[in-house]
Amino acid sequence: MRNENKELVIITGVSGAGKSTAIGFLEDVGYYCIDNMPPVLLNTFLELLENKGERNKIAVVIDIRSTENFESLIEVLNEKEKFNYDIKVVYLDIKTHIVLKRYKLTRRKHPYADRFNGDIAQALAYEREILSSVRLRADHIIDTSDISGNQLRDRLTQILLGSDRDVMNIHVMSFGFKHGIPTEADFVIDVRCLPNPYWVENLRTKTGLDDEVINYVFSFDESKKLLDKLIDMLDFLNPLYIKEGKSQIVFAIGCTGGNHRSVAIAEALKKHFCGRWDNVSVNHRDINRN
Repeated sequence: MRNENKELVIITGVSGAGKSTAIGFLEDVGYYCIDNMPPVLLNTFLELLENKGERNKIAVVIDIRSTENFESLIEVLNEKEKFNYDIKVVYLDIKTHIVLKRYKLTRRKHPYADRFNGDIAQALAYEREILSSVRLRADHIIDTSDISGNQLRDRLTQILLGSDRDVMNIHVMSFGFKHGIPTEADFVIDVRCLPNPYWVENLRTKTGLDDEVINYVFSFDESKKLLDKLIDMLDFLNPLYIKEGKSQIVFAIGCTGGNHRSVAIAEALKKHFCGRWDNVSVNHRDINRN
């Protein structure tokens, strides 16, 4: 019986329609991705996956670069119920005059250009003919003629993920300014303005993971207000980043040493984000660092 938690997405379609953008997006949101898989290997690939059981979300690009024969792919689709994966085919299409402009701008070569003496229009017509049987079996057809890369990501989110919860990967980290600002941070937030538990003798050896430090930090109105304002700002920004195609963001919270205030604030942000997003992580770079 098929496991609905396991998913294989087959990205196919016309050259220049955005398959690279699609597979890049799926990789960003956690799919294990393979580009340009020959159809003849798909059945064997699925059997290997089922034996090992290591991957739940797979995406592959299958198109005319590797073959003109898609019988193996059609056979898999005809028998997809026997596999322990929910198999979906997403076919990307595009109007000929649009893709001709794209080829002119990028100066890329169509796989069948030489066969038709460089006539891209004829090469595309031939490609469509070869792919016609696959197009008929597609679960979703997306015409990318008049949409941007970000809009394609939105459409794939609607089709495959259902909501934005899976799209954004949020990483919260704490750090100490005296040890340097983390280079991977998208946002650096300085909380050295808050009262410092370090100067309370019985809190000095503890960290922002300890209840005593957490209670101390949030016993001050300014700490509570700062957290509320950060949450308001970041809740506003994250959906905007998704619209722009961003799928990962790193929030770095810094205090002097990276042991107390930054840790407590980072943990509070992580707790809030976990209620709204599926992929949230936290780490404390400098905790207990001398």
